[in-house]
Amino acid sequence: MSEVVYEETATMIAAGDLQSFVPFGREHCRNHPNAFNLQLRELQPASELWCSDGAAGLVGSLQEVSLQERERESWQLRKGCTGVNEDEAEFEEELYTAGNVVVWSRGSRTQASSVYKAFTVDSPVQQALWCNFAVRQYSKEELEKTVCIFQSSCINVHTVTGKDFISPLPFQVSNVWATKFGLLLERKNTANDSQPNLPGELLPIVFSMLHPLDEIAPIVCKPSGLFSSSRVQYVSDSNMKIVFTCCEPSLVISYDTVQGTHTVWALRRVTHDECSMVLSCPADPDGTPLGLMASGFLTSHLRNSSHLDSPLHYSALHSHQGRFMTSSPGAHSRVHSPTISNMAALSRAHSPGMAAPSFTGAARFNTSFHSPPPRGHHSLLPSPNSTANDSILMPEMEPIKPDLCVEQLWTETVPAGCHREMSSQASKVFLTSDLCENNYLCFLVESHQHLRCVKIIESNYTSQLIFPSVTTIPAKDAAPLQNINAMLVLEACGSLVLYTGTTRVSKVHIPNLLSTPFSLTNQLHHFNTPLEIVSTPANASSRHIPRLSEEAMPSPVSELKGLNSKHHEASFFEDYAFQQATPFIHTLRDPVCNRVTLELSSGVMLRVSIPEIVLVKWYNIYNAPGGPSVHAEWSQFVTCFMTLMGYNTERLAWTRHLQFEVPLSPVIAAKKARPSDGGSDEILTLYFALIQQEASSFSSSLKLESSAPLFPHIPALFYVLHLLYQELQLDELHRARASSLVCLLQQLARDLQLDEYVDQYWRDFPSLISCFTESCVIDQAVIGQMQRPTFLSSNPPCVFSWLSSCLRGEESSPFPYLPGICQRTKLLVLSYALYIIGDDNATSTNVSKYLFKLSAGIFYSFFFFFDTYPGVFGNSIIIYPCLSTVVGFTLKDLESVPFGVALPIREAIYRCREQPSSDWPEAVCLLIGRQDLTKQAHKMTLAKNKAVRFSLVPPASTDADEEEDGMSDIIHEVTGLIWSQDLRVQEVRRLLQSSRPVRVSVVQLPEVSDHEYIEERENKLLQLCQRTMALPVGRGLFTLFSYHPVPTEPLPVPKLNLTGRAPPRNAMVDLNSGNIDVPPNMTNWPSFHNGVAAGLKIAPASQVDSAWIAYNKPKSPELANEYAGFLMALGLNGHLTKLATLNIHDYLTKGHEMTSIGLLLGVSSAKLGTMDMSITRLLSIHIPALLPPTSTELDVPHNVQVAAVIGIGLVYQGTGHRHNAEVLLSEIGRPPGPEMEYCTDRESYSLAAGLALGMVCLGHGSNLIGMTDLNVPEQLYQYMVGGHRRAQAGANRERHKSPSYQIKEGDTINVDVTCPGATLALAMIYLKTNNRSIADWLKPPDTWFLLDFIKPEFLLLRTLARCIIMWDDILPNTEWVKSNIPQIMRGNFDPSEDINIDTMAQAQDYITAGACMALGLRFAGSANSDAFDCLYEFARSFMRIMSFAGTATVGMGYYNLQTCLSMILLAMSMVMAGTGNLKVLQLCRFFHKRTGGEMNYGFHMAHHMALGLLFLGGGRYTLSTSNSAIAALLCALYPHFPAHSTDNRYHLQALRHLAVLAAEPRLLVPVDVDSLKPCYALLEVTFKGSKWYKETTVELMAPTLLPELHLLKEVKVKGPRYWELSLDLSKETQHLNSILIRDGVLYVKLRAGQLPYKDDPQGWKSLLATTVNHRSSGVTAFKVVGALRQGELQQTFPLWQLRLVVELWDSRMLRVRANKHDTLLTSEFLPVMKNAVDLALDNWLKGKPIVGVLSRESQSIMLACFLVYRSIPCFKNTNTHLQGKTHLSRKETHRVYIYK
Repeated sequence: MSEVVYEETATMIAAGDLQSFVPFGREHCRNHPNAFNLQLRELQPASELWCSDGAAGLVGSLQEVSLQERERESWQLRKGCTGVNEDEAEFEEELYTAGNVVVWSRGSRTQASSVYKAFTVDSPVQQALWCNFAVRQYSKEELEKTVCIFQSSCINVHTVTGKDFISPLPFQVSNVWATKFGLLLERKNTANDSQPNLPGELLPIVFSMLHPLDEIAPIVCKPSGLFSSSRVQYVSDSNMKIVFTCCEPSLVISYDTVQGTHTVWALRRVTHDECSMVLSCPADPDGTPLGLMASGFLTSHLRNSSHLDSPLHYSALHSHQGRFMTSSPGAHSRVHSPTISNMAALSRAHSPGMAAPSFTGAARFNTSFHSPPPRGHHSLLPSPNSTANDSILMPEMEPIKPDLCVEQLWTETVPAGCHREMSSQASKVFLTSDLCENNYLCFLVESHQHLRCVKIIESNYTSQLIFPSVTTIPAKDAAPLQNINAMLVLEACGSLVLYTGTTRVSKVHIPNLLSTPFSLTNQLHHFNTPLEIVSTPANASSRHIPRLSEEAMPSPVSELKGLNSKHHEASFFEDYAFQQATPFIHTLRDPVCNRVTLELSSGVMLRVSIPEIVLVKWYNIYNAPGGPSVHAEWSQFVTCFMTLMGYNTERLAWTRHLQFEVPLSPVIAAKKARPSDGGSDEILTLYFALIQQEASSFSSSLKLESSAPLFPHIPALFYVLHLLYQELQLDELHRARASSLVCLLQQLARDLQLDEYVDQYWRDFPSLISCFTESCVIDQAVIGQMQRPTFLSSNPPCVFSWLSSCLRGEESSPFPYLPGICQRTKLLVLSYALYIIGDDNATSTNVSKYLFKLSAGIFYSFFFFFDTYPGVFGNSIIIYPCLSTVVGFTLKDLESVPFGVALPIREAIYRCREQPSSDWPEAVCLLIGRQDLTKQAHKMTLAKNKAVRFSLVPPASTDADEEEDGMSDIIHEVTGLIWSQDLRVQEVRRLLQSSRPVRVSVVQLPEVSDHEYIEERENKLLQLCQRTMALPVGRGLFTLFSYHPVPTEPLPVPKLNLTGRAPPRNAMVDLNSGNIDVPPNMTNWPSFHNGVAAGLKIAPASQVDSAWIAYNKPKSPELANEYAGFLMALGLNGHLTKLATLNIHDYLTKGHEMTSIGLLLGVSSAKLGTMDMSITRLLSIHIPALLPPTSTELDVPHNVQVAAVIGIGLVYQGTGHRHNAEVLLSEIGRPPGPEMEYCTDRESYSLAAGLALGMVCLGHGSNLIGMTDLNVPEQLYQYMVGGHRRAQAGANRERHKSPSYQIKEGDTINVDVTCPGATLALAMIYLKTNNRSIADWLKPPDTWFLLDFIKPEFLLLRTLARCIIMWDDILPNTEWVKSNIPQIMRGNFDPSEDINIDTMAQAQDYITAGACMALGLRFAGSANSDAFDCLYEFARSFMRIMSFAGTATVGMGYYNLQTCLSMILLAMSMVMAGTGNLKVLQLCRFFHKRTGGEMNYGFHMAHHMALGLLFLGGGRYTLSTSNSAIAALLCALYPHFPAHSTDNRYHLQALRHLAVLAAEPRLLVPVDVDSLKPCYALLEVTFKGSKWYKETTVELMAPTLLPELHLLKEVKVKGPRYWELSLDLSKETQHLNSILIRDGVLYVKLRAGQLPYKDDPQGWKSLLATTVNHRSSGVTAFKVVGALRQGELQQTFPLWQLRLVVELWDSRMLRVRANKHDTLLTSEFLPVMKNAVDLALDNWLKGKPIVGVLSRESQSIMLACFLVYRSIPCFKNTNTHLQGKTHLSRKETHRVYIYK
């Protein structure tokens, strides 16, 4: 042992980071204008005020301050925990108190301190501390971090969020303590408290405050013991003093001043039973319950004296009569807390109220019970404002219920005969832990100069704490070092010593502190203090700590030793300390992490940090020149470890030379072969010769020292090291370290006579182990001292053998492992059990079947040393990195697993990679190499964050100064993949651009004058402008949701350019020259549409707020119409809900018609179907029918009323709201009023009312609940066919009483006004209901007479309505379309009948157009080829008829033909929405070029709307066929387009943009997860079965538009290019919906050896060529054959891997015939390798080496290889039987037995 002690005395740990310490708050207070600061400055000499030396000046100034003033200064430090991430640099927080000021500052070693918060209060601060209060927020508790400032009369609480509370104190408080639940208040004892009184009248002394707004409540205690276990009472013992509290665990430590003992209490919330028990104690002789008496008076006192200043007199407790008291004006001072407005926000269930936050009412607060004081005694708290009325008796008050309870856990006992000359109260209490994670509660008894360390153990079955032992350490002071699991102890001699728990580690040297000039020879004898007798519920015993003696060890700091070592050194120290010229360490304070403050005798304070490397040799190695060496670390570990086990490392040959940088054994290097005369018989005897050599070596062996500290634990430590050795074998990165560890293991195994273990080590490293022959003898007399664990079996656990038996299907015992160390062993064993054995419960309920868990507590000594040596195996071996608890490995970790072991896991990964589940977690997807699934899951979590944005492709234009056309964002990589063969997107962009002048090409004939030519050119420009003004409607659909605006920039709005350029000189042509008449306000609505188109570009996921919307408001009034359209667009994409209500009010009060229309339609669209009351009120103001009859008539423009009516339909869509339905039903037939009221554009209002009614009752059919009395279908039918007008009911009766003076309609219904709205309302109410009776109402007449009464356009609406009611009858063929034409039009005509051919042709055309429109709605967004072919055929037929423009056949029907053709074109665009079909594009371009004749503004709008729908959202969007989408399309595509740009008579133009509500994202874009670029991928889409078709599967090449999701069963990414990915929609569609909403990005992963479709369309280049990486561990394992033949295998590890691979293949072949997807290995390769190994071993066994005669060493290696590969057990095992070894012949088996 002397050698070990010498090592410690030779070197010691030096503390680093030595800095002078001055509390930062002191410097801050110097500049603070308060009385204390001024007094400090007055006392400080002027010379020192200007002194630059901070330490000297500060010390000098403090020495001149009086003692009373210095006592008012205090501070405390803690680790920074607010505002900085734990992963960032650590910092310290300081809470400094001086006078009336509290300073909270922060600082670190790298950053100067700064003030975080500073507080100044009215009275001197008694105490300041940090405390966390629990605040319940949304059904969960959150911690509110505060600073509590304790004054004599109140407590100020300041939170870090800025809230302030003032809680008055009802009594004088001596101390305040922070706990887990809040504050503990310790009441100050007064003289009256000690008077003898009744037992039930003792006042509590400890109170709790769980929150500043809560009442101060007494706490109760529950003592332990047989007779007091059920007794619960208030803490009323005045001899009890609290000395320490902590939060984790929640403990309170108290000291009994009479008994002189400390008690540990558990602080917890009081239970209901305990609360009832303490409030209902046994009654006194008078019948009054004592508990109620005490609690009643306590309640009275607390609630009455909370506003009084004087303390409570004890005589006031004798109360039998009541006195009424009136509180002083300051009684409710707490109510006037600055943060009283925030009380309601706290939502505390037990907070009483706002008026009196901490009490239940004024009566409870102001009332107290007491008796009139006897003569000569003081009255109860006399107050100037208090009055007494003895005749008034107050009712009994409800007592205050306690909140917390302290339960006794442990009390120290006083040893017999121990006298107490001095107080033994602990001056410092703290918690610490050692490196073995044992926790200790330490009491520093300064009067006795020792530290009592109480061990704390948590019970296994309950959360109760057990205190098994107490250890006493001589100490003058101590401080915990939490970061390094140690504590710093200041011994009485002045030395600093580092302890971990109760184990002494080393002395600590403080640089720059000189030693004392004298030395005393007498030393203190440590651990001679008698141990405490522990009182604990469990069986406890005291113990001495193991410590190395320290004779003649010099102290690193000034040592102060007494002349007599038998007495305490305190008296000598106190007498002699101030005579010292050299300063010495006086106290330790403010420990934070591994830093502590040393306060010297001179008053100077030093801040030091203790290094985390706590062992002396460790410190030397790490601080040696050149840095630490792995070999040096290992050698030091082995030397120290073996010495502590009792070895003499100087006498062992292999440990004696460990300090040299040489190989551990001379046989590591390969040796040359030596000739040998022996054959195979000699080889077999070699194995036994090795074992016999071990036995012969015992004669000269050494002995182990039994008194060594770790000698009893050698077997357990050896077993742990063996398990660690097995763990190292499973890691390719650290397997080389196993050869170092095996040297130590073989020595321990030899000495413990564990031959089987030695045999295993020799088999693993035959050339290395053969050279070790030394062994040490363990004396039989002391061998009983060894604690041989039961789990140390004679058969050594080998992880490779266990895995091999698992592959062979053999039963194996559970493999032992250590939690936290053998993690890789655990994960690999469970992986084999799960995959090879097939036990699904291997990782859950059946873990114990495969793993035997060893308790870590058994190996505390082992953990201590291995935690202390962090770099033994490259700093990451002993405490292994934490692998994933769910999966166990990542692909990177699997790279380091040996090839043979990892092959089954890789095979499982390969199989899982083929068909992964969509609900697997992200870690699993990473493990199996499916980064596409991982990325998709990651993208799901970033829904509101950054999404994948595709890089833009620059537009194909050479004009550098090209005007912004609003479509630059639509050209990106996706469109290049969708339409890669042509430039159709650029063509659409050219057709829809409106920002550049148009080309006005007019040829000037010779007979035309210049003036006429100019007029002709301007007329031509006017015709072209009709088309230009209609373009924004289509452009808005084309660029839908394609732009993400920058919040700091306004939205770019392209110009609406209505000028032209005339060739050849490119002269400017303008409409403002005055040569022709231009319609007024021609550009109002086109500008509105232009603003809508610009706003529709904004994607719904963009960052848009109210300020940005207002920021885009133009200053020029000419752009007000554009801004109105912009507001409507924001509503359509959902952003208008973010607009502030104040801004909405501001826009509406301007009275701008366009702004009101856009705003009302926008907010209604944003609140679709929500029945939002605020929007309802907003809309009702603009609809006279929804206002009360007596309300003031508002002058609301007609178009605004139309928009408001549509808004009601949108907000109440599908709700079936009766009142709105009733009003809208009557508004369809609203008669014209007098004075031109409701006389203009009545058609648009009636249509809007009908559309709104249809939306409110959308799809309800006959299930209109509560509307039976309205007769809605009959009323609509009457509006449709005409008849007598019904009398107005309700409020509208008086409004429509006076007839119109301009329009004479009488009492009949004007069908021309009401029919369109009623027809569409009926269609929408019965949408998809297949109600044939209602549909028959809409049939066209079957006689020519009745046919003459119906306008042709009404026939279109009737046919459309009838078809969408009979939704399921719509078929995509020509026959169905023609079946809607009445029979009288399809047969032969009777010449005798007077038939108007034009009327018949118009009716037939409109009916056909209506049926085509219904067909388009039915198959909208489906790209159904049959529906498209049908519609295209009808479009061609109409165009053929129109080609005869000059013949009499067409005559005046050109307008009707163009209308029908426009409807059919729109129907085709709906079917092919988003697909960009070329045929439809050709038709749209054809009509785009036609600008003359009947081609007006409305037709251009229809054609370009069709173009926009065809490329909806740039191909990313398509149309839905939901009820809401059909309603939106009916509003937007109403088949009556405006004749000119100001026409709103029949249909409000703003409604054309509602088609956006029918758009939905269905483009699926595959993105390569590696390159993050869009790519092509083959999809397999499975349709659900329906009544029209069975379950069908189609293949689509993505990017592609998916069908509607409710029609699909599964979407699957199909191979062979990419890994398969399946999205099962039969379970839920939310996952795919989220993908489509977020740009439709579906991540895919390219298979190895494949090329993307873009690079290899035909698959001719994707030729799979399997390449072998020669650096891989697998190939390295197969190199074993060549080394085996040469006899050069230094270890058998590669042979183990080959054996595992072969056994895996054999198990696969026995189970099922493998195919190419079953395994990673081919059937041709493995048999060749297996045969080569068999041949090499057989030749060696027969004595026929391939490379000549092998040396003796090579023979030993071959023997080990043979035993490993053939699975031959150790020959020392007498129970060995080899019958099952099929690889050995009978002759060979006999030969083996002979040598046995």
